[in-house]
Amino acid sequence: MFLEPATEADYPAIIDLINVAFRATGPSASWNIETGVIEGQRMNDSLLSEDLAAKPAANLLVYRDPLDKSVPGTVWLDPGDDRVWYLGLLTIKPALQKQKPGSTLLSAAEEFAKARGARRIRMTVVNVRDRLIAWYQRRGYTLTDDTKPFPYDDNRFGTPLRDDLYFVVLEKPV
Repeated sequence: MFLEPATEADYPAIIDLINVAFRATGPSASWNIETGVIEGQRMNDSLLSEDLAAKPAANLLVYRDPLDKSVPGTVWLDPGDDRVWYLGLLTIKPALQKQKPGSTLLSAAEEFAKARGARRIRMTVVNVRDRLIAWYQRRGYTLTDDTKPFPYDDNRFGTPLRDDLYFVVLEKPV
């Protein structure tokens, strides 16, 4: 799977993809949606612009369908200190998830980071998303002892429906 840098023209498709994959309901919903945990939109134009401005070294990458040039996959990779890169927004179009391209996208992201000097990949996942955490663990990620607080005072990423949320930190050597 070939990953390429997202262009500004890709941003609307990326935003739609993230919102569908994280928060859609009904028959087209992803297996790992945040139903019952967080509601509302996950991404919008201003959030994406803020993220890109705040992290100029980060890489917002897309997998582009070779036939129709659509964006069925995206990932965020941010180089960090000590060659530990942060991975976020790993997203595949829900209709394609049964074909297992998420694993391929994750491997491509890891290779992208490794080729640019990464030693480890780190990510955060909401603590109650057991199926997603298990999915990453099957791909070699391990839970660390670190946790991060959930931003209850910031509804830009959606509205939490529970009061027991925090982020677990997973890591993998690459």
